[in-house]
Amino acid sequence: MLIFLDTEFTDFAQPELISIGLAATGVPDFYAERNDYPRARCTPFVIDEVIPLLGRVPNAACDASELTTRLRAWLDQLPESAIILYDFETDWELLCNACGGEVPAKVGAHQLVDQKIFRHSAYKLGEVLTYKEAWPPHHALADAQALREGYLRWKLASEGRQWNSRI
Repeated sequence: MLIFLDTEFTDFAQPELISIGLAATGVPDFYAERNDYPRARCTPFVIDEVIPLLGRVPNAACDASELTTRLRAWLDQLPESAIILYDFETDWELLCNACGGEVPAKVGAHQLVDQKIFRHSAYKLGEVLTYKEAWPPHHALADAQALREGYLRWKLASEGRQWNSRI
């Protein structure tokens, strides 16, 4: 089972989780956003591009403790061991922190996605089909879903299989 991870966070110097999206294959996606992140540490980019996207998913807001509880429960209910894929190392670090420092046993492995695939037309199509005006980049769940769609299409293309139709 593959799970695609994206996070939004305060800044690069001392990143503090704001929101987390996990786009899965075979189970419903997970999304949560913190209502107790340190707003004073947010960069201007985060203030302008990320914060306005919060609140779009009903019942996603919670404090850090509740986010840990929700996230661990979601990971624990996975039907099989999962590989977590992400495009930025900080995403993995923030997931580990959000899990309380140790990921549940259902997380079998994790892998940084090779950035070279982002230029492939199959990957780009996955992004185009995911992002919409109401569901733009820099929303953790939209970004996780775009990573999933792009990666799965790229994988099909790399295997010589059809990637430009509905997956």
